[in-house]
Amino acid sequence: MENPEAEVYFVFLNFDPELTKGSAELDAYLSNKHDQLLERLLEPNTYKKRSSLAIVDGFAVEITEKQAAILRSAKEVRVVEKNQELA
Repeated sequence: MENPEAEVYFVFLNFDPELTKGSAELDAYLSNKHDQLLERLLEPNTYKKRSSLAIVDGFAVEITEKQAAILRSAKEVRVVEKNQELA
């Protein structure tokens, strides 16, 4: 995916009771959950997930502002914020 309009956004999800699982199992569960959300809401090959963040149940993804708005409207999404580079 090479889209000059894409920027890195952080997406944080609402509380999930599955967060009580063990570390390795939790990492795999959350990464899969994040992948499924992106696959359900965004067109294939229009985004690039950078990482899943287990401690906050979120992920970093390269998307456009329009795609960020789509993710913001999902009921399981708590917040979507554009990455702010610090000088």
